[in-house]
Amino acid sequence: MLFNSSVFLLYFLPVVLAGYLAWTGFGRRGAAQAWLTVASLFFYGWWNPRYLFLLLASVVVNYLLGLALSRHRSPLLLAGGVAFNVSLLGYFKYTNFFVQALDDVLGFNWVVSSIVLPLAISFYTFQQIAYLWDVHDGVDVEKGPTRYCFFVTFFPQLIAGPIVHHREVFSQLDDPDRVRLRWQLLAIGATVFFIGLAKKVEIADRLSLLASPIFDAAASGSAVGFVDAWAGALAYSLQLYFDFSGYTDMAIGLAMMFGIRLPQNFNSPYKASSVIDFWSRWHMTLTRFLTAYVYNPIVVAVTRARARRKLPLPRRGRMSPGTWVALVAYPTVLTMFVSGVWHGAGWQFIVFGLLHGLYLCVNHAWRALKARKAIPESRRPALALAGSVALTFLCVVVALVFFRAQSVGAATSLLAGMAGAADVAAVPSTIEFTVRHWLQDRFGLVISPLRYTTRVELLVIALMLAVVWTLPNTQQWLHRYPTALQTPPQPNWVQRRFPALAWRPSIVWGILTGWLGFFIVMRACSRAPTEFLYFQF
Repeated sequence: MLFNSSVFLLYFLPVVLAGYLAWTGFGRRGAAQAWLTVASLFFYGWWNPRYLFLLLASVVVNYLLGLALSRHRSPLLLAGGVAFNVSLLGYFKYTNFFVQALDDVLGFNWVVSSIVLPLAISFYTFQQIAYLWDVHDGVDVEKGPTRYCFFVTFFPQLIAGPIVHHREVFSQLDDPDRVRLRWQLLAIGATVFFIGLAKKVEIADRLSLLASPIFDAAASGSAVGFVDAWAGALAYSLQLYFDFSGYTDMAIGLAMMFGIRLPQNFNSPYKASSVIDFWSRWHMTLTRFLTAYVYNPIVVAVTRARARRKLPLPRRGRMSPGTWVALVAYPTVLTMFVSGVWHGAGWQFIVFGLLHGLYLCVNHAWRALKARKAIPESRRPALALAGSVALTFLCVVVALVFFRAQSVGAATSLLAGMAGAADVAAVPSTIEFTVRHWLQDRFGLVISPLRYTTRVELLVIALMLAVVWTLPNTQQWLHRYPTALQTPPQPNWVQRRFPALAWRPSIVWGILTGWLGFFIVMRACSRAPTEFLYFQF
C-alpha cells in the first residue's frame, strides 16, 4: 500500500486514525498501540500477504534473541543474531546477483528462479540489528512482545525508514500525554504529510518523465548529447531528492498524527559544502547506523590489531600516512562499500558506494591537511561557500548516475555524454546557428539538436535547482514547532527576511494547508500511484 494511493488516502488512513483517536479518547493506551500494530501488519500484508509471515518470523526471532541477550551479554550470541538477519537479507536480496556473477565467471549456464525482494526487508533488518546490538551493550530490553512488534512494524517508518532506535520509540510510548488527543500534533503532522505528498506527486513524479527516457537511451546503447545527458542526470538527482524528501516528510507527518516523533532523516543535502556534510544530511538515520555499527567496530578492530602488533597509534590528532590509511581510509571505504551493497544488488551500486568512499577519503585528507598546517577554520566568504556546494553537488550527481543506471556500462555511457564525448548539444539561443557552424569549422565538432529534452524542461530543472538551493526545507518552514526528535533547525534566510512565511497554527495557514491537502489528495487519487524510489532497497 502506497502513501500516495487512493486506498491509503481515502480508506486506510481515515479508518486507522479514527480508531486510534477513539481508543485514546477513552485513555486506553495499550489498546491504541495494539490497534496501530494490527493496522501496520495489515498495511504491510496488503502488498503480499505471503511476506507478512516472513516479517513476523523476523520479529519473533529477534525479540527472543533480545531477551536472551539481556540475560547473557554474549558476543557469540550477538554475532549469531546479526548473522541471522544478514543471511535473511542476503538470501532475498543478493542470491540472484551472486549466482549470476559466478555464472558469468565460470560459464556454467546456471538457471535460478527469480527471488522476489520482500518489501522493506532492508529497513526492518537494519533496525533489528541495531536493537540487538544496543541490548548487548546494556540498553534496556523490551519485554513486551506487542510493544516490540509495534516498534518494528509501525507503518509510517516501516517501508523506507527512518531507521529508528527502540529507545526513541519506547520513551514516547511510556509518556501518558501520548494517549490524549493533541490537536496541535495532528495539525502539524497533517501539514508535513501534505507537503511530502506534494513533493512526490507534483515534483518527483514529473521529473521522472524527464530522466527515464535519457537513462533508457543510455542503457540501449544510444549516444546521448551533452545537454541531454546533463539534463537526465540532474533530473534524476532532483527526482530522488524530492521523492525521498517527500517520503520522509510523509513518514514524519503520519507518525506525528499518532503522537510519535520520528528522527529527522533528510536535511537539505544538496546544500552540503562537503561530502562529509552531505552524508550528515542525506538518509541521516542510515548514516547513523553505518557509523555506529559498521564504521566504529572496524576502527576498534583495526586499532586492537595494530596494538597487538605494536604498531604506532595516532597521538595529538596527527597520523602517519600508514596509520591514516588503516584508521581512516580503510574503514571509510569499507563502510561505503557496505552502503552501496545495501542499496542494491548490482555492480553499479558497488561503484556508487566506492565512489563515495573515495570522496570521503579525499574530504578527510583535506581536513587532516588543514589541521596539520594549522589553517584556521574562519568563516568562508559566500563565493567560496558556493564553490564548495557546487563541487560537492557535482560529485554527488556523478555518483547518482551509477545509482540510477541499469548497469555500469549504461552509467559510463551517460557520463561520456556529460563529458561531451558523444557530441555538443544544441545551444538554446538565437545565436545557435552561428555557434554550431563556428564549432564545426574551428574544432570539427558536429552539433546535434536536443533529442530527449526541450528548453522548457531545462528551465524546469533550473527552477528546481533554485528551489533546492535557496528555499527553506520542511523542517525550516515549521521551525517554531518541532517536527522530529532533533533540535529544531534555524530558519532559512528567506524566513529571516520574511518572518510571516513561517508556518503557524492560524486561520490563514489552516486555510492554505487545507487547500493544499484537498488539492494534492485529489491529484494523487486521480492517477495511478508510483512507487517511492527507496522502496526497491
